[in-house]
Amino acid sequence: MTFKTKLAATIALTLAVAAPLPALALDDAQKKEIGDFIKEYLVENPEILVDVQEALQKKQEAQQQAKAQSVITDNEKAIFSSPYDIALGNPKGDVTIVEFFDYNCGYCKRALSDMDDILKEDKNVRFVLKELPILGPDSLAAHKVSAAVRDLSPEKYGEFHRTLLGGEGRATEESAIALAASMGLTEADIRKTMTEKPHDDAVREAYSLANDLGITGTPSYVLGQETIFGAVGADDLREKIANVRACGKATC
Repeated sequence: MTFKTKLAATIALTLAVAAPLPALALDDAQKKEIGDFIKEYLVENPEILVDVQEALQKKQEAQQQAKAQSVITDNEKAIFSSPYDIALGNPKGDVTIVEFFDYNCGYCKRALSDMDDILKEDKNVRFVLKELPILGPDSLAAHKVSAAVRDLSPEKYGEFHRTLLGGEGRATEESAIALAASMGLTEADIRKTMTEKPHDDAVREAYSLANDLGITGTPSYVLGQETIFGAVGADDLREKIANVRACGKATC
């Protein structure tokens, strides 16, 4: 019996009896033979590498979601009910979705219709908008204008948000102020509010939460006790909303 055959038999016996066996004391020649055997087997069966990669990805995702669940539990108020954020839809909805977004994020622009479609068809959803300006100085400046609009005229924030995020071109301080002015706010009031209430704490809170949740890009969502990364589309969000209602979790 060759060493390769012995190795295969040992593995089979181990699996059959489900009991630990003493480690084999291998010499250099045996180690080389095992290495050659493993290499040959993987070359002949490369699909195993795909299975391994998928298993690793699932394990990492499970670990990431477990960490996120702990962060969500520990920061429930900051995530779902922060005084810095405004919620659209039903303020007493039975399901809350939190979206981390940036006004200059192309994927966020495409995901805007996902939010609107869900809010239009489901009158029992509360949609929290959490600004995460991560795409440079223009995004941060546009966020500061947005925060001023939220303070001065919160009833106009939804329209401001949809128009600025849904518009063409890059959102800047100038374009955001121009939009706010077109909605009846004065530039002087906006700039005064930006100076008096810069909302730096809001930005720090959003950055801190995103870091703890493993969010590195926008849009990202928190739904139930789960973090959802990327513009997954309205259908996936609908499914997770239904899951929360059915089993209390975004993934049943």
